[in-house]
Amino acid sequence: MTYCLGIKVKEGLLAIADTRITSGTDTTVKKKITIEQKDNFSLFIMTSGLRSVRDKAVIYFKELLETTEFNKLYKAVNAFGEQIKRAAKEDRTSLEAAGFKFDLNTIIGGQLKDDEEHKLFLLYPEGNWVELGQGAPYVVIGNSGHGKAILNRILTEDSSLKLALKTGFLSFDSTRVSSNNVDFPIDVAVYKKDSFDIVQQRYDKKDLEYISTQWAEELKLALEHISEDWMDATFNKLEETKTGS
Repeated sequence: MTYCLGIKVKEGLLAIADTRITSGTDTTVKKKITIEQKDNFSLFIMTSGLRSVRDKAVIYFKELLETTEFNKLYKAVNAFGEQIKRAAKEDRTSLEAAGFKFDLNTIIGGQLKDDEEHKLFLLYPEGNWVELGQGAPYVVIGNSGHGKAILNRILTEDSSLKLALKTGFLSFDSTRVSSNNVDFPIDVAVYKKDSFDIVQQRYDKKDLEYISTQWAEELKLALEHISEDWMDATFNKLEETKTGS
């Protein structure tokens, strides 16, 4: 399974992806963020689904970039969607015959020379897409259920990139402690609006374990400070039941 998170705030974009690849009993570490940069052209790609489909679509897209110029991100997203359709046309039948579902969800973020601002897109296995905008500052693909609560509570389009990274890591950490198929290392990519420069960083468990521990302790402390007055009605009934028996 995969955990990939894309966040869009006014200040820029953030991408976080785990690196765990599980095949049967074998576990390996592989990069899940692909970054393409040149003059006035910066984008990242993250995928969740069959690795073979992902690799083929990314290679086809890289080849296309050697001969084709895109001035807006949605055009590059369209082109990547065409590569997914191409891979589907070539491989879907044989994959499904072998018992595999053709499945590739993709997050693409970045900014190209004629984009007024940075953009974030979610592509579906069929090659169609939606753009993330106001009211939806993030998108998660892969193992997405455990880490959404903190994102929903904290993130807004006005959040800083630092707050986005802090919240994004805690979202990943919530997923990691609840699932055995998502784990360190994690790759982080940060893009600041109009910079045309994506910065990358890899974090191992030893780098962030103290943050995970601190967060757990802060949660316990916060829980202790939650008012208990609202519980009185329930526990008074419990005491009445004991007295009555």
